[in-house]
Amino acid sequence: MKKKKRKIKYKNVVIMFVVIIGIIFMINNFGKAKQENDNKGDIPSFVGKNLEELSLYADKNNYLIDSTEEYNNEYAKGVIIESSYIDNKIYVKVSKGAIDKDVYREKAVNELGKVPIMMYHGIIDTEENKYTGGNVDKDGYNRTSNAFRNDLEFYYNNGYRMIRLNDYVNGIIDVPLGLSPIIITFDDGNKNNFNVLGRNDDGSLEIDPNCAVGILEEFKKKHPDITVTATFFVMEGLFNQKEYNEEILNWLVNHGYDVGNHTTTHPDFTTISTAKTQEVVGKMYQKLDKILKDKYVKIIALPFGSPYKITHSNYPYIIKGEYDGIPYETEAILRVGWEPEVSPFDTSFDKSFLKRCRAYDNNGKEFDIQMVFKNLEKNRYISDGDKELIVIKENDEKKLNNTYQNVLAY
Repeated sequence: MKKKKRKIKYKNVVIMFVVIIGIIFMINNFGKAKQENDNKGDIPSFVGKNLEELSLYADKNNYLIDSTEEYNNEYAKGVIIESSYIDNKIYVKVSKGAIDKDVYREKAVNELGKVPIMMYHGIIDTEENKYTGGNVDKDGYNRTSNAFRNDLEFYYNNGYRMIRLNDYVNGIIDVPLGLSPIIITFDDGNKNNFNVLGRNDDGSLEIDPNCAVGILEEFKKKHPDITVTATFFVMEGLFNQKEYNEEILNWLVNHGYDVGNHTTTHPDFTTISTAKTQEVVGKMYQKLDKILKDKYVKIIALPFGSPYKITHSNYPYIIKGEYDGIPYETEAILRVGWEPEVSPFDTSFDKSFLKRCRAYDNNGKEFDIQMVFKNLEKNRYISDGDKELIVIKENDEKKLNNTYQNVLAY
């Protein structure tokens, strides 16, 4: 009996030893896996390094590399100037070295050229479209979802890159060398601009893929190397989704979009008093301030484009006034317009009365998209790729606003 007991005891020891070894092995491998996962979730910045260093890191951690080149006055040739990480791929921009005047001539850089501010209202799909192109209504203020998708691709393929309206107003044009800025705006705060279908499993907003923001987010995923943005001008009803309105506004500003003032009730400023003017402007600012608190833009898109002239008696009160004892001040004002606006560096630039282009189809007539961009080929803003430097042609020096000091003429 004693011998039997010893055998059983010995057998138990062996089993325990194997189990312990197995546990140690599992813990060790779990630690390695965790370390690998931790490393993958914490991609270092490669700015200031070269592609060889990035390639070694990518090979070791099974990443893909997507690289583009552009001229840069701060970084030597071959040095990485931007890096980001999306879906197991590292995106980098690599410096081609300093730019000289020959490069500016080759790219036809013209930072006194014109900038299109595109005006949209609704994105609406209908079973039968009886109007021209992607227009949903006779005047083309509303577009189908596919037409808006095609518009974005058209802008992109023709060398235009989105910038924030607020940046344009303040003379900040951050667009790669040889490309042109474009600004996207939406008026009225229509539900189809940001249509919430409900909530995702994680509690986030489920966005209709065919609404304006859904399409812009889709475009952002397709082109992760560019800025995708727009400014939405809202009224008292915001996006007409009471349950989600405030969350929508915060979502927009937290995802690279801007929100502006379209007045509370969309009046024609030529038909109301100065007191009413201050009410519809000031009350809307107060509503935005309550929800966003300094995170919205103090820019107004004029309803109907009225009052059409800056000499109108109500115009000063759109810019500056007081409602319910609280003062307000507007930084810039958008008209309905018809054609691209001048460069913010041009002597004729007036941010209090900026023209926009109606985004619609009309067979190349009456300043539709086709006509606007055909005309722009004669005098479009073409960037030097450096937001701190203004590059112009020598014969345009008299057109430059003299408040800008860092200027190069070629």
